Amino acid sequence: MTDRFRAVGDRILEELLSDAPEWAGELGDLRFADRLADHSADADGRRVAMLADALGALDEIDDTLLPLPDRVDLELLRSRLTADMWRLSELRQHTWDPLRHSPGDALYQLIARDTLPAEERLRALAARCRAVPDFLATARARLDDGPGMPRPHVETAVGQTRGTAALLGPELDALLESAASAGSGRAAPALRREVEAARETARAALAEHASWLENRLETAAADPRLGARAYAAQLWYTLDSELTPDTLLTRAESDLIATEEEIAEVAAAYDGRPAHIGQVRAVLDRLTEEAATDADSLRPLCEQAHRHLLARVAELDLVTVTRDEARIIPMPESHRGVAVAYCDPPGPLAPPGGVTLIAVAPPPDDWPRERRDSFYREYNAHMLRNLMVHEGVPGHALQLAHAARYTGGTRIRHALWSGPFVEGWAVYAEELVAGAGWTDSADLALRLFQLKTRLRVILNAILDVGVHAGDLTEAAAMELLVERGHQEEGEAVGKWRRAQLTSAQLATYYVGYREVADLARDLAAARPGAGRRELHDAMLAHGSPPPRHLRTLLGV
Repeated sequence: MTDRFRAVGDRILEELLSDAPEWAGELGDLRFADRLADHSADADGRRVAMLADALGALDEIDDTLLPLPDRVDLELLRSRLTADMWRLSELRQHTWDPLRHSPGDALYQLIARDTLPAEERLRALAARCRAVPDFLATARARLDDGPGMPRPHVETAVGQTRGTAALLGPELDALLESAASAGSGRAAPALRREVEAARETARAALAEHASWLENRLETAAADPRLGARAYAAQLWYTLDSELTPDTLLTRAESDLIATEEEIAEVAAAYDGRPAHIGQVRAVLDRLTEEAATDADSLRPLCEQAHRHLLARVAELDLVTVTRDEARIIPMPESHRGVAVAYCDPPGPLAPPGGVTLIAVAPPPDDWPRERRDSFYREYNAHMLRNLMVHEGVPGHALQLAHAARYTGGTRIRHALWSGPFVEGWAVYAEELVAGAGWTDSADLALRLFQLKTRLRVILNAILDVGVHAGDLTEAAAMELLVERGHQEEGEAVGKWRRAQLTSAQLATYYVGYREVADLARDLAAARPGAGRRELHDAMLAHGSPPPRHLRTLLGV
């Protein structure tokens, strides 16, 4: 039965990867790098049939005859297939969300990553560029036939589309020069002509698509809220949990109060005075002004923080620190508009030795000066330290490096990441470092900003439920984020937009953190003789499965 499951699971995964070339590339599998996904109505029909066949094949597997790791992999695959089926048949996001039709990721993978030799990358990139006109024409047809687009989605899609066109400028020129100097010898002139012709084809199509989106801004009046029923299903599939929106909201509101009490205690200790109303905001504002950043210091401060963390986490013996290379980069314009930062690992299906990219976005160019200054106050030096813990070490970059080293009977665990575990570990990592201190345990400033980030994490969940399953207004959301979350206006504006652009993803931070922290506590109780590094290494040794499955794998 084990061999049968592994053969069936591998076949299903292969079909999923082939059907989604961009996702395969994100995982490091570039066998389909010369293609873009087919989002036509006919492809939807084929996709539904494929998912139904795959679920039927899994139903024929007797999971009681499988070893524990394979049982977990079977459940991971089943969950992914059922989620895909629901999103394709019920949510149908590709008929109303223009962000689902961006070719930016597909092109960026080939420009930014050197997994393939330069000549192969350029030929694949040329093929994808030539596919862009038909890809975007299909997008317009699906969106025109759909129920209507929300304005925030259209506005963001315009910026990302123009950012994708910009991606095909100097960065692609640099890749062409690199290929020529690396000695693509005989093929170099012909290859350059091929790539440049394909680039112009893609640029023209992107310009046409951006104009088409701009012309629909005035009529883009669809509600970005999913509604209670659809949001409950989205939450179920995203969290891989039976947690309901109402239960999530109740827990988050309770934790918000507890965290407000905790940050008030730390602020009073830092201030050296008894706790009083307004003290937390006053202390945070004082620290913010002292450590404010600007456009020139943002990236260098992130780089310095990452280097420090590599040494500090190893010194503290919190978790085994791998030496995989990580690089801080400005976030490409084609990726901006949703999150301030992200971690882009080489992918668990990529050959070993790739570079992890940690991208940080500056504030949008069209923001007024006051709002841009607000951004640099929010992302001050203290907050950037905490951000690099989350995105770098011992957060995403380190956790995903451990996950890539997992060896199991199938590729399923590598391909199917759990958002709650990945984000939950990163938030838990913030707590680990803040508890130990940047250089010593008395670092109350770092602790304050880590607690401010925990407030943000909790408010993310409250905002997510309120927007998609409730009637939370922008004014009420801004008051919640600014007053109780102590966020700058620019951060709050960006989070309100993100809550409209995404659904359930904002809840993964809070839910994942609670599950990972509870698991760490229970694992320590079950293994009283183990040190922190041993416990944390054990938690990171099974890939990135949902926390409930990790509990099973660890025997907790």
